[in-house]
Amino acid sequence: MSADVRPIAESELHDWVSAVHTGFLTATRVTASDLAQRAKYNDLARIQGAFDPDTGRCVGAFRSFAQELTVPGGAAVPVSAVSNVGVLPTHRRRGLLTRMMAAEFAAAAERGDALATLIAAEYPIYGRYGFGPATGLTEWEIDVPRTGLDRRWSAPVDGGRIDLVDAAEFRRFGPALHDRVRAAVPGVVNRDERWWNLATGLEEMSHRPYKEKFHAVYRTAEGEVAGVAVYTADDHWTDAKVPQNTVQVKDLLALTPQAERALWHFLCSIDWVLKVRTGYRAPDDLLPHLLPDPRAARVVTTADFLWVRVLDVVRALGARTYEVPGVLVLEVADEVGPAAGRYRLDAGAGVCERTQEAADLRLDVSVLGSLYLGEASAVRLAALGQVAEERPGAVALADAVFRTARRPWCPDVF
Repeated sequence: MSADVRPIAESELHDWVSAVHTGFLTATRVTASDLAQRAKYNDLARIQGAFDPDTGRCVGAFRSFAQELTVPGGAAVPVSAVSNVGVLPTHRRRGLLTRMMAAEFAAAAERGDALATLIAAEYPIYGRYGFGPATGLTEWEIDVPRTGLDRRWSAPVDGGRIDLVDAAEFRRFGPALHDRVRAAVPGVVNRDERWWNLATGLEEMSHRPYKEKFHAVYRTAEGEVAGVAVYTADDHWTDAKVPQNTVQVKDLLALTPQAERALWHFLCSIDWVLKVRTGYRAPDDLLPHLLPDPRAARVVTTADFLWVRVLDVVRALGARTYEVPGVLVLEVADEVGPAAGRYRLDAGAGVCERTQEAADLRLDVSVLGSLYLGEASAVRLAALGQVAEERPGAVALADAVFRTARRPWCPDVF
């Protein structure tokens, strides 16, 4: 018999969390704190479960929640964020995710969501449902002795200063700093109360216990908080009692290049530290070239990160701004969602509307998701056969229209 796919009841939350833990290989038990957090921060109406008809056990999980996504131009667009998606290995290939995703798209249409987002644990899955990779990430490992920096730390050259603060102080100024950063960077999402509580140790997850962190805050010459670096360090010594520690950056936010430079230089000046792992940064991050020797920063990770699904093409394309003016007619294919149709985008006016005009470009909704924040190149996608040009020059125009001067970046897993 087919599994029962539906929103869960409060009494089924324990079973649902157990399915999430099992699917993600994170834990074998559900604690009282797990349940308390889920009950406090999640809307049960937006949590779906797939239940085996014979055992009644939850064998599939799906959750969505309200999120804000910064798009080119600085608008914070309300979106539906998808998370905790998984089907137990005993019940794969039965269409359970397809049914849960269809239910989410129907609910999103009722809510009026223009976009959906997720972080794809596996690449091949979500393109089938119209999601496209919309931001990338890069992580570097800095070989500190090779940077060319003076290890004898001195104050930032612009007259600012670096101070070490505790988690409670970070909790006080962090949300306002993050809001200022995300207003300027496409791809960044909002951080809710739960995020800040977990990041500062006010709450913790049983399978991911809180680890104490250091917090270095950059203040301008006028005393304004303009950046912060949150980091941990290991404790590695050679047999000859020589320290060879690595700093792992957990979060680094900066309002200005001056703040960014000062924080990276500080991290590379810490005694006993030979390497700095940067955490997930934008692929065009300033970091390597903030060092006298950029080759000291070695790429250790590069991958896709945030995926975007366009649900309402008119509203989504009308919410962002564009680098150059131009008019494009897009024919969007969408086999499993509501976005199919032909649309006229006037990038100069920032207006999108349905049309019967002849198409300039044909593309799948997943490809539109990849273009949406400015990450992907229309020219490259056309070369890969993912964009079909119906009017000569339309691909080049789309590339100029959608691309952004700096690549979008999402620093947060959700």
